Amino acid sequence: MVSLVVIGGGPAGVTAALRARELGAQVTLLESALMGGTCTNDGCVPTRVLAKAARLMRDSEQFTDYGLIAEKPRLDFARLLARTQQVVYSIHEKKQLISHLERSGVKIHSEIGPVRFIDPHTVEWNGGNRLAADKFILCAGGRARRLDFPGAEFSLTHSDIWGLKDAPRSLIVVGGAATGCQLASIFQTFGSQVTILEIAPRILQMEDKAISDVIAAQFAKHGMQIITGFDKITRLESIDGVQELFFIHSGKELSITADAVVLSTGWVGNLSSLQLPAAGVETVGQYVRADDNLRTSMPHIFAAGDITGRMMLVQSAGYEAIVAAENAILDGNRPSNDQIVPHGGFTDPEYGSVGLGEEQARKLHDCVIATVPYSDTDRAVIDGHPVGHCKLIVSRETHRILGAHVVGEQALEIVHLIASGMSADIWVEQLAELQIAYPTFTAVVGLAARRIVKDLGVRPLAPEWRSISRPLAAEWERRD
Repeated sequence: MVSLVVIGGGPAGVTAALRARELGAQVTLLESALMGGTCTNDGCVPTRVLAKAARLMRDSEQFTDYGLIAEKPRLDFARLLARTQQVVYSIHEKKQLISHLERSGVKIHSEIGPVRFIDPHTVEWNGGNRLAADKFILCAGGRARRLDFPGAEFSLTHSDIWGLKDAPRSLIVVGGAATGCQLASIFQTFGSQVTILEIAPRILQMEDKAISDVIAAQFAKHGMQIITGFDKITRLESIDGVQELFFIHSGKELSITADAVVLSTGWVGNLSSLQLPAAGVETVGQYVRADDNLRTSMPHIFAAGDITGRMMLVQSAGYEAIVAAENAILDGNRPSNDQIVPHGGFTDPEYGSVGLGEEQARKLHDCVIATVPYSDTDRAVIDGHPVGHCKLIVSRETHRILGAHVVGEQALEIVHLIASGMSADIWVEQLAELQIAYPTFTAVVGLAARRIVKDLGVRPLAPEWRSISRPLAAEWERRD
């Protein structure tokens, strides 16, 4: 029986351990802190609680439109933070990770402090506990990147938010990617005066530009300041609780003052305590080097999740963990495929994406693109959420979906319909024929698909591909 040690008890580590046990390995999981990883304890789960509170506050602005008489809600930040902890505990209670793993035959050592390699087949923790194994999977996760500049110790990361006494009256968020934009949106709704400072030419630089444009416009509409294209931060000064952040922009030193500065400037792997050189494992920057089969430079050691620096998403961590476990235990060469990974953010409005963005798709393919505004759907009018759009990108040659980018109400839920179609390799004609319930926000997908079918000029449909039903031109209430 193959012996396997999994280092890390987050989504990647737990999934890897369970899959390895299913394949018959003798598995031990080592977790330095609490089970569940960053996501459960101080990342996705508690941040989503904040996003829910912000959403409820925004919904209250519509009360009078729907005949509801109530006072505008006021934020009790301490009670909200207590709620986040309650939800974290509830998630732990729901998952019962330790008992679930033990029932599956996985041996667990949690809250044991740093784990380190002493040779390629042996790890040590707690000053003397040692464990040898045939194979290893590194799932130690990551942490927020801290920038090095004078006064950086006065700044916060997302992990420090849970220690705040109140929502700051003013807030500078350094970094306009997914986490930074989500925090900025939440605290702006809570009443903070928010400034985003982003080094790239636009916020959400990794998303389709149309999503970035809509989010930036809505942020600005609600009073948020967005500064892009700055060169570097020079220093942070803290005087009587007021933070002044100095930075270079277009060759000039400028400054902004606020009650708090949050750094959301990337995510790095938890490498330092592992002593990977002792195991012969190579690193690239602040991540473990892993090939497409998730093997490290040592053939018996694999890696999955944030520590690889690949996708760094919860859903990808679980997927990579399965691939790593199967390749480790079965000596396989299954590749990790990250082409279809739906993702997004709980900003206001939401956004969700999958596949190629428009710029990249146009470089690689002859594309047909349809962008349908939310205002074309009845549900957006009914619910008073007309801001947003669905962009669908399709190959003119194969009629397969290359990517989709949705911004607006329920965008993250909607994009999964398209991701499912991409995974099943369906034609856009099949998506156009799908009878989507009315009235829903998801109907925007059908509108986009039918617009592309019309642009392709392929109706009537060829008999050689499977038809769901008769072709529809558009939603019944809207025709070109």
